[in-house]
Amino acid sequence: MLPIIETLLTDFSQQNICYCYWKSGRRLYSVLTAERDLDLLIAAHDLHRAEAILLARDFKLFPSIANRDHPSLLSFLGYDESSGRLVHVHLHIRLVIGQQLLKEYHLPWEDVLLARAVSHSLVPIRMLDATTEALMLAVRGGLELTRLDPVTLSTWDATTRKFAMDRIHVAARVDPTALRELATALLNAELAAMVVDVINADQPLEHQRRFRRHLARHLAIYRTYNPFEARLRSALRTVQSVVGKLNRNVLHLPRPWGRRAPGGGRVVAIVGVDGSGKSTVTRAIQEWLGAEIDVVPIYFGTGDGRPSLLLRPFKLMVPLIRRLIKTKPQGASHGKISNRAPGPLYSALMMVWAVVVAHEKRGKLLAARRGADRGMIVLTDRYPQDEIIEFNDGPLLNRLSNAPNSLRRFEASAYALTRRLRPDLVIKLDVFPETAARREPDMDPALISRRIADLRGLTFRGARVITVDAEQPLKDVIRAVKREIWRLL
Repeated sequence: MLPIIETLLTDFSQQNICYCYWKSGRRLYSVLTAERDLDLLIAAHDLHRAEAILLARDFKLFPSIANRDHPSLLSFLGYDESSGRLVHVHLHIRLVIGQQLLKEYHLPWEDVLLARAVSHSLVPIRMLDATTEALMLAVRGGLELTRLDPVTLSTWDATTRKFAMDRIHVAARVDPTALRELATALLNAELAAMVVDVINADQPLEHQRRFRRHLARHLAIYRTYNPFEARLRSALRTVQSVVGKLNRNVLHLPRPWGRRAPGGGRVVAIVGVDGSGKSTVTRAIQEWLGAEIDVVPIYFGTGDGRPSLLLRPFKLMVPLIRRLIKTKPQGASHGKISNRAPGPLYSALMMVWAVVVAHEKRGKLLAARRGADRGMIVLTDRYPQDEIIEFNDGPLLNRLSNAPNSLRRFEASAYALTRRLRPDLVIKLDVFPETAARREPDMDPALISRRIADLRGLTFRGARVITVDAEQPLKDVIRAVKREIWRLL
């Protein structure tokens, strides 16, 4: 069990919070290690005390957009520093079940489940007894295992296998007579007999069509929406979910699609010299946060990261230009660098490149701030600045003595935006010059030392700046960055 979960459950016990974990006991281990969400049914009269305990233990409320969460379902996230994992706690005030994107049934059985809950023999958690667990498994399977649910359909094999293993696990522990009595009390005698057969039968839950039909008819009075409206709402939420996944994996637009940060979004910039591990750390943080919160990655560099549509065709021309220009003039950072001043061809190409890059960075700066204002976490690899003109993501035209003033003003106006659109948090990855030189053998060691010294002095115009020792093992670097970001949220 993760320490943060153990502490939370111990607090619930000490303060006599009436609760229970109400999903399958077979999956309890994966729940207590944060591989799955922790679903807790909370008595309505203890809700506010339970929330207070969660907040005191540094859990934070992350609401879902577009009412994808039921009003009686609250989502809290906590960060367990010992494992580096996010812990997702679902507080259920009412017993609501149904499709993945639309919990359309409210079963008024909360008092029964809480009264019958038992304490686990080894870990400090209250959970369903075998009889109640078997009944809830049969009811949930009867209502949720439908191919009309697009989300369930997309993971049909995994979902049906999960229910099958849960059924085998609980069937070995449940008393059929006790199960029949409880099902009769909460449903009716006919359905009670079916529930016993469903739990003990060899036929999978998804094939129990007669049971599913009778169950849906009996529980129809507990539906939140009529069948037509339920189908319509499910379809609309499915479209939204598909668009959100497309945006998360391909488009990366600053549009929220799932779960926003409490109190508004944040812009987090990860900066460092080449070879400090910026891209590796950024990807790790994106995977960590992106599984639960809307995260938009933005790459402000011009190297191997994802360029904008505007910059992409110019980057495709770079290999050809490298063949034309064998050596680079003073001011360049990679490749063969000579002591000569920029020639006419290099100057012309640099002017075009600098203007396109400035235009791109201006657009990305605005997109980053808009994404944060919409409640998203914007994670940037690098961040523009004009404190140090020569390099460290600063302006480029200063390298050219013959650049027109109009182009200089355009470029300067784009970089000047960083004074007004500061990141909420800057993570500096600090390495020794020898480490960066080993990772970036194409760079001049003297230039590396100079850049590291200048980076250490960057203030980003008063933004909150945290320096992380990137000489540590990578897992420790990532854990340190996670800690600072979690404090920010």
